[in-house]
Amino acid sequence: MSSSKEIQRRIKSINNTAKVTRAMEMVSAAKMRRSVESVLKIRDYAHSAWSILTNLARAFENYDYGLLEIRPVKNILIIVVTSNRGLCGAFNAQVIKKITEELKNPDKLKINRIGIKKIETDTSNKDLKVDFITIGRKGDDLVRHLKKKIIASFPQLTYLPKIESIYPLSKIIIEEYEKKNYDKVAIVYTDYVSALKQEAKIRQVLPISRIDLEKQINDMDSLVKEYGLNEAKFEYKVEPHPQKVLKEIFPRLIKMQIYHAILESNASKESARMIAMRNATEAAQEMSESLTLAYNKIRQMKITQEISEISAGRAALE
Repeated sequence: MSSSKEIQRRIKSINNTAKVTRAMEMVSAAKMRRSVESVLKIRDYAHSAWSILTNLARAFENYDYGLLEIRPVKNILIIVVTSNRGLCGAFNAQVIKKITEELKNPDKLKINRIGIKKIETDTSNKDLKVDFITIGRKGDDLVRHLKKKIIASFPQLTYLPKIESIYPLSKIIIEEYEKKNYDKVAIVYTDYVSALKQEAKIRQVLPISRIDLEKQINDMDSLVKEYGLNEAKFEYKVEPHPQKVLKEIFPRLIKMQIYHAILESNASKESARMIAMRNATEAAQEMSESLTLAYNKIRQMKITQEISEISAGRAALE
């Protein structure tokens, strides 16, 4: 059994840890409120942007434009959204698990879709090239561990970035796709459902896929019911020329898609960190209570022993 002094040291150490985790929980709670507020503010706009992108993709399915071009998948670019630091529960683990599963079984990744079109490639898993763009150092560490190529890294985008901060990232993605260096671009991020639930998801960014966009819209149930965009179909008249207009609007909507995914991940990260720190604080308090009980038992045993010795000595003198 541990000595009373050792138990006292452990109690003090655990209580100090509990103070740190409590402070971290409060900081994460404040950041979470800001992150969730940003997500809720952007969701209406993102939902409308996705609906426009969906209908444009539907209207111009047969239009030969760079970002709508569909080709067999041989080279894939994946954007990974993680955090810079740990202590956020299963947030990074979910993303790592998602990427690992996709790389082990890349059959879904090798499918390219646009509208109702679906092209499967005969490229073997061994010959399939997968490169990465990382947002957050944890994703960077993962990709390096997998020994995959990183073409760009953006660790500064991990907390409430401005839309202007997304421009360099979106520029790389669009240029690489239009140059045909990659046949498909996807993003892996964590979708914020609630403070207790976050889901890791992978979405196709390029080529612009109506099916994937409709899935994203369907995930936002309350907004879908409000706008009823699943049933709405629009006809577009584009002037002066479709190529000029689409060349401007498609990149803007793609930026919004990426920006929204990063904000969703930020909200998920801070929620996961807040819950993790709360659980750590509660665990520390339980350990402290258990050790305090053990310390009191040892004290009681010592006091009882001393009383017994005093009583025995007194009886011997009498």
